[in-house]
Amino acid sequence: MDFQLTEEQQMMRKMVRDFAEKEIRPIAREIDAKEAFPWDVIHKMAALGLLGLPIPEEYGGSGADTLSYAIAVEEVSRVSGSIGITLAAHTSLGTYPIYRFGSEEQKKKYLPHLASGQGLAAFGLTEPEAGSDAAAVKTTAVLAEGPGTSRDGDHWVINGTKTFITSGSIADVVIIAAVTDKAAGARGISNIIVEKGTPGFRPGRDEDKMGLRGSVTSQLFFEDCRVPKDNLLGKPGEGFKQFLITLDGGRISIGAMALGLAQGALEAAVKYSQERVQFGQPIANFQAIQWMIADMATEIDAARLLVYRAAQLKDKGGRFTKEAAMAKLFASEAAERACFKAIQIHGGYGYTREYDVERIYRDNRLTTIGEGTSEIQRLVIARQVLEGA
Repeated sequence: MDFQLTEEQQMMRKMVRDFAEKEIRPIAREIDAKEAFPWDVIHKMAALGLLGLPIPEEYGGSGADTLSYAIAVEEVSRVSGSIGITLAAHTSLGTYPIYRFGSEEQKKKYLPHLASGQGLAAFGLTEPEAGSDAAAVKTTAVLAEGPGTSRDGDHWVINGTKTFITSGSIADVVIIAAVTDKAAGARGISNIIVEKGTPGFRPGRDEDKMGLRGSVTSQLFFEDCRVPKDNLLGKPGEGFKQFLITLDGGRISIGAMALGLAQGALEAAVKYSQERVQFGQPIANFQAIQWMIADMATEIDAARLLVYRAAQLKDKGGRFTKEAAMAKLFASEAAERACFKAIQIHGGYGYTREYDVERIYRDNRLTTIGEGTSEIQRLVIARQVLEGA
């Protein structure tokens, strides 16, 4: 097995890391403190082609592989979790489903705008009563005649509420899961594309979050929102299957995000331990500190292998549900431990906002929740293992 990155992947890492150090690091603390969405940086990322990395060039993307995309999310998150999750949600959850499941007309209409970064995309699955139980969505979409027409069912009329939607209030395009056949259970769920400004569609409040405060997480409301029938993604009733596939890919990006946050925590801890002097010497000389750093480095390396393997499996076109869940589970929990140890190494200073490890710790907490909690990941993994036993 070849563990080496290709020359193109190495160039991707260097390019994104250089950009992150120059453009993102100087504002990372400020956007967290002020809850300010970094539009300027997003536009610069768009100019580099980062917002459409895995989308083919024919649709306005960069045509990169999934591993290159994961590396980009990792490197951005290493400096700012807020910008990392914005990139991940836009690409994996908002843009990718249109490429994977959309008609040719939908791809040509939406992908060039989104892949080029001219607008952001979001995915509306979670609801107040539907989180881990994704099949419990209450939002409905009913076919009805359009105003002033006599045609049968030329519009979807959508009613419902979505919550915890990354970039929801600022996205140009939102894909929402809605019940189109109440009698069919999970097979009656469909995904529908809704554009910003559509009458009956309005964002609610943006959440006041523990971490990732430089990203936007929103409520979305649909009140007799009418969208064209052709905005259906795929066929009626395919929504549940579509968003399970979408979440598989999204888990790779969240794993990459956790990986980047953990790497940032490790680098900060190493630097501080070499500079902080106690008992007449740098604390890096003490075995207790060395063992924490050794554990952090080992678990981060293991997480990187899991995330990269899942990304490569996705590129090969095979099934990667188990591997994506394993990567997301291990990377997010390894990052949790790494961030904890980084603060411990910093001591009292790590508990202050003067040092980045405090922000990194808060940002990482979401990675064990979003795209399915750790508990859901274990459920997915166990089912895959038992089915294959």
